[in-house]
Amino acid sequence: MNIFQDTGRYCILMEHVFIKPDRWKMFFRQFRNELDKLGLQSLPIVLIISVFIGAVLTIQTKLNSENPLLPSYTTGLVTRDTLLLEFSSTIMCLILAGKVGSNIASEIGTMRITEQIDALEIMGVNSANYLILPKIVAFVLMIPFLTIFSMAIGLLGGYLVGIFSGIITVAEYVEGIQYAFNAYYVFYSIVKSLVFAFLISSVSAYYGYYAYGGALDVGKASTTAVVNSSILILFFNLLITNVMLK
Repeated sequence: MNIFQDTGRYCILMEHVFIKPDRWKMFFRQFRNELDKLGLQSLPIVLIISVFIGAVLTIQTKLNSENPLLPSYTTGLVTRDTLLLEFSSTIMCLILAGKVGSNIASEIGTMRITEQIDALEIMGVNSANYLILPKIVAFVLMIPFLTIFSMAIGLLGGYLVGIFSGIITVAEYVEGIQYAFNAYYVFYSIVKSLVFAFLISSVSAYYGYYAYGGALDVGKASTTAVVNSSILILFFNLLITNVMLK
């Protein structure tokens, strides 16, 4: 299937998704479930990856900046800006594309091949709106909290390096993460993560919704969803960065 046909079907699907739900009570019930499944259950992987990346960034930056001409705050500054500008938004969303994206695609794809979606359509239910909208809204609303959480935990990882390794003093690290802080970087990172969250949830839902065949085809749809979501994240990362950081 070519890219133009996929794009057209995706746009048509989104047109069916973003309409007023028939039953708000059912929507909010689904929405609460998705908040837990897509958001809260992603906290452990965000926590583990962020703390270790923060620690590794601090160690590598310190070991590669042993120059008397560089100020003492360099390590903390580089670690902070790397976490804020790229890791906690772009890299974290690439990781979540594997977890959240595959979850959405496989769940909806399984419902498609077991004819549960067909049953909803026969009963007069807008299956796209009923199944996909709560997932998109829940993940888009949760991603700013996951992004800020990742930033904080990543900085904590660098702080722990200062406490336990002795490579850098805590005072130098704290001075670095406070030096020339630009709050706009946080806003920029959150804007990127919102766009990425929409891409992950909607693209994964699209490939799951149009999965046909058997269990093997659900796996293929899930893999395709993750790969294409990742490509779109990288493309929009370049686009947003060019627009917002000029």
